[in-house]
Amino acid sequence: MSLDDTDSGIDQQRLRFIKHKGRVIYLVDFSHCAAKEILLLLEEVRAAVARHAPGSMLTLGDFTGAEMDRHVVTRMKEVLTLDRPYVKRSAWVGAESLPHIFQEHIKNFSQRDFPMFRTREEAMEWLVAE
Repeated sequence: MSLDDTDSGIDQQRLRFIKHKGRVIYLVDFSHCAAKEILLLLEEVRAAVARHAPGSMLTLGDFTGAEMDRHVVTRMKEVLTLDRPYVKRSAWVGAESLPHIFQEHIKNFSQRDFPMFRTREEAMEWLVAE
């Protein structure tokens, strides 16, 4: 796994690998994105995650101030379902702005839990804890 696996025209600061306590975490930064941008990022996320070994990835999604609509939630449910085999643990920050019904739809459809944290630091601590 490389720290610079994303090589598309997408803003690489939005989708990047970061290190925390010697572990690699895939940061998916949707913060302050418009719905249209999130849809583009989701395609990159799906491709990047699928290049890794099953059960190997730690992912951190930041939804702070993100614009979520029905189209984004529908595509997110699909991507998170496809990603499930590759992801060991996921955590979210900034998702309190995401309507509870959207959170439930995503969780139920993808059959995954997404613990929510107030800060990226708290989320990263949880992700690397064994």
